[in-house]
Amino acid sequence: MKLFYALLFTSLSWSSALFAADEVTAVREGRQLVIRAGEKEILRYQAEAGELPRPDIKPAFIRGGYIQSIRTPSGKVITEDFAVGHVHHHGVWSAWTKTEFEGRQPDFWNMGDEKGKVEFVALDKIWQKDARAGFQARHQFVDLTAKPSKVVLLETWDVSVAVENGKYLIDYTSTQTCATEAPLKLPEYHYGGIGFRGNGAWNGEEECQFLTASGLTDRLKVNTSREKWCWVGGKFDGATCGVTILCHPSNYRFPQPVRAHPKEPFFCYAPQQLGAMEIVPGQKYVSRYRFVVADGAPDAKAAEGWWDTYSKQ
Repeated sequence: MKLFYALLFTSLSWSSALFAADEVTAVREGRQLVIRAGEKEILRYQAEAGELPRPDIKPAFIRGGYIQSIRTPSGKVITEDFAVGHVHHHGVWSAWTKTEFEGRQPDFWNMGDEKGKVEFVALDKIWQKDARAGFQARHQFVDLTAKPSKVVLLETWDVSVAVENGKYLIDYTSTQTCATEAPLKLPEYHYGGIGFRGNGAWNGEEECQFLTASGLTDRLKVNTSREKWCWVGGKFDGATCGVTILCHPSNYRFPQPVRAHPKEPFFCYAPQQLGAMEIVPGQKYVSRYRFVVADGAPDAKAAEGWWDTYSKQ
């Protein structure tokens, strides 16, 4: 009997240690919030603007309010921040490009033109519950063409992270509302909205790979296709890794068209490709996506299952 209880105690202790090792936590560390599974880092959210990484980048590009990095379960970084040649690209971020507001044309995407910017406002909630962890943050879209500058949109991000069957699931919801009585008009354009910038090792026509729900792999055909999910990835440190980005069916103009850069690891869902749209006072513009982060090559059958599960939530 003593041996039985000793073995039971050992088993429970081992199980507890295993559970603790996989516990998903969210911790504020300086200007960033870090989410981990045990000791393994999953993502870093840049709250307040940090310092510029290189002296050749002008101050106009300083910003906060974005996911600065994402790692796979093996620890490979699949994103890039302040990408060379496109320093306004940051891991996962949200912005609109071609816009009209009160007769002006602010650009919240190309920050170097100093016509608009997205600012971090506050980190309202950090939480962990039921083997998940996450945060809620607020941002604002500022029109720099107005004198003085003027807040156009208020945005709330709700982000939650879980570990499932050797993958990381990052659920992202952006809720945007007008800050004034004027709408934000979004003329037809080929990119804008949520952006993903892949690892710099994927630069080049052959280095960054795609696989879409409709079976497309040629990035020129992927570009402008309407997809419920798309895998973006490539090789890093000799091994393939990447992320499958799932588009929720409640999103405006689902399945949304995508923008895939012809030579760089950039991807975004861009509903404005289908024609002009507006974010109007008194109505919420909500965007929902799930990022399934994994090591290894893409698996279309598995991705279909992931999307089916996500679509019902």
